[in-house]
Amino acid sequence: MTSKSIKLMAILLGLIGTSLIQLFFEGGALFMSLILIFLLMVAFHTIAAFMQADQNRNAALRKIQTSGAIALALGAGGTLIGLISALEFISQAGSVAPSILAGGLRVSLLSLVFGLLTFALSRLAVLVILTLKPEQPGHAAL
Repeated sequence: MTSKSIKLMAILLGLIGTSLIQLFFEGGALFMSLILIFLLMVAFHTIAAFMQADQNRNAALRKIQTSGAIALALGAGGTLIGLISALEFISQAGSVAPSILAGGLRVSLLSLVFGLLTFALSRLAVLVILTLKPEQPGHAAL
């Protein structure tokens, strides 16, 4: 690789990383942090599933699925709390400009998107594990 392409990649990664961190904090530190914990649990149990025997692997698969589902539920909960807060503000303020309303709705949906992304990655991880490391004969499938 040339130094120009390495510099370009570094700039792109910096821009993407900065915008993702901004979105993370805009979405609300509490729910986004909780969802991040479950995303890390999905990653940990995915790696563990590749390293373990079949019986332990099935337990890891269940943990991956559960972590993804909890992340999705947390994202939905964060969105609902954000929408309730936004509607409370609107009811107190009276009339609100459409741009302010759109910005509030955007922020309230960020935790749902992060939870949905975590859920999708957990389902993808289960699919990859079951595809690359199939069940041995004589063991029960998940």
